[in-house]
Amino acid sequence: MKFINPKTDYAFKKIFGSDQSQDILISFLNAIVYQGETFITSLEIIDPYAPGRISGLKTTYFDVKALLNNGENVLIEMQALNVPAFGKRILYNTAEMYANQLKLREVYPELRAAIGVAVTDFIMFDEHSKVISQFTLKEDELLLNYQHSPLKLVFVELPKFNKTLEELTNVTDKWLYFLRKAPDLEVVPESMSIVPEIEKAFTIADRVNLSLEEIDDLEKREQFERERVGALELSKAEGLAEGLAEGIQIGEQIGEQRGEQRGQINLIKRLLQRQLCELNQDIEARLSQLSSEQLSALAEAIFDFSSLADLSSWLETNNTFQ
Repeated sequence: MKFINPKTDYAFKKIFGSDQSQDILISFLNAIVYQGETFITSLEIIDPYAPGRISGLKTTYFDVKALLNNGENVLIEMQALNVPAFGKRILYNTAEMYANQLKLREVYPELRAAIGVAVTDFIMFDEHSKVISQFTLKEDELLLNYQHSPLKLVFVELPKFNKTLEELTNVTDKWLYFLRKAPDLEVVPESMSIVPEIEKAFTIADRVNLSLEEIDDLEKREQFERERVGALELSKAEGLAEGLAEGIQIGEQIGEQRGEQRGQINLIKRLLQRQLCELNQDIEARLSQLSSEQLSALAEAIFDFSSLADLSSWLETNNTFQ
């Protein structure tokens, strides 16, 4: 058996956001957000992922969104690379989800809490070793929870999880191990298969159950991520050298930001050229106006473009310079 890597957004969506994934997502959220307690009993996955139906006009950045049985909303994102302002992005999307609940003539008491879950393949908080961190609104000195607790942010830092298979003691450990180690396994460990939802997740992740189209799309996206890491590291180094050469006092920070932006643009240009042949000067100029977040969204959409018209439509939809 060979399993797809759940740390790629494509695989993560397929495993946790498909039509048949409700029980998987319930088990995962109970394990990650509620310490293994059966708090969530049912949920509805909003706009579930379906193979062959990936939108090329992605304007939001979360991977899975669900409505819980108690009326709360949750969004989950798997993030492999540490992009600029990622923490702000999660907060913004969670706050936006909370604010957009009310429809015409609905009143504030009908608002329900919103939960943002970010699973990262990088370390966000160097100051502690906890794998799972949860943030809510609290009073500064007394640390009392805000009465209505409208927002909760949950961060799962996978590099901090280092337990072996023999050391897994609960369902939370097993889900974390699944996220980190699934691509390295050849069989489903017996200690994990006793959790029905995890066994089902392995079944969905088994490459033998993917269509040829899905495998091709998955491999393209995995190749993109490998090239992206290399391009960003090279461009960061170039940007840092440029910043220091200009005598900028905070050259390291500015150089990394500048380099990452350049790396994203260069990589996306190569992928677009591979997908659509040569780009004209107008398209290249418009690409240079994209923010890091927009570039990440464009990277998601590239594989659905079949012509320059598709690319132009995406750029117009995302409000870039014309």
